[in-house]
Amino acid sequence: MTPGTLLAVCRVHALLPTTDSTGVTAIDKRAVEGPVKVHGLGLSGDVQASRKHHGGESKAVYAYSQVDADYWAAELGTNISPGLFGENLRIDGLPVSEAVIGERWQIGERTILEVTCPRTPCRNFAARMKQPRWVVRFAEAGRTGTYLRVIRNGSISAGDPVTVIHRPDHGVTSGDVFRGLTTEQARALNGAADAGTVKLSPEVLKALRTLKSREAPGIPEPAPAR
Repeated sequence: MTPGTLLAVCRVHALLPTTDSTGVTAIDKRAVEGPVKVHGLGLSGDVQASRKHHGGESKAVYAYSQVDADYWAAELGTNISPGLFGENLRIDGLPVSEAVIGERWQIGERTILEVTCPRTPCRNFAARMKQPRWVVRFAEAGRTGTYLRVIRNGSISAGDPVTVIHRPDHGVTSGDVFRGLTTEQARALNGAADAGTVKLSPEVLKALRTLKSREAPGIPEPAPAR
C-alpha cells in the first residue's frame, strides 16, 4: 500500500474560554516546525483541556485528511489551515475518516498509532468555526477524521510517511461507528475483540451498547477492552 504523508503536526496555540464546565478549550491548534515527541497521551507541548470528552488514552491524537479539509474549503469558501479543526495531524493520501477500527499507522521511523473512534462535533467546535448549524453540517458530511491511541512512542515531523502497517479483517471503519453500527458490524467488532485482534475504545463500546439496547436479540454483550 502506498503510504500517505504527514503534512503538518499541530499543537495548542492558546487556550480559549468556553461556557462549559471545563472553562477552556484547546481546540486552537497550529502547525509547528521540527520534530514533535509523541507519548501515551498525545503530543509533547499539547494540551487536552477535557480528557473526558477530547483526550485520554483512546483519544490521544486526532487526525484529519487533506481531502476532507479541501471539501470544507470548497463548501465554506475559505482555507482550512492545518489545526483549524483542532486536529493534531493533517494527513494526505489516506482515507482518514474511513480508517478501520484497530488499524495501525507508522509515522516516520518509530511512532505507531492505532485508530480508535470518530470525532463527534461539539459546541466548542461550532463556536470556533462560527458557521450556521455547524455541528449538524459537519455530522451530515460524515468527514469526521479519527482519533488514535499511541502504541509506540517516538518523534514525528511534517513530511514523514504515514504507512498502514496493520489493518484488521473485520472491516468496520471509524466512519461506520459515527454513522451508527449495523447488527452485522457489531458482531464483527465483538468477534474481533473476543479473538484479541482489536482493543475496542470506550467510545466504540458505548456505540455497541446503544445498538444492543435497540436490537437486544441480535447483539451479543460488548467485549471488554483488552
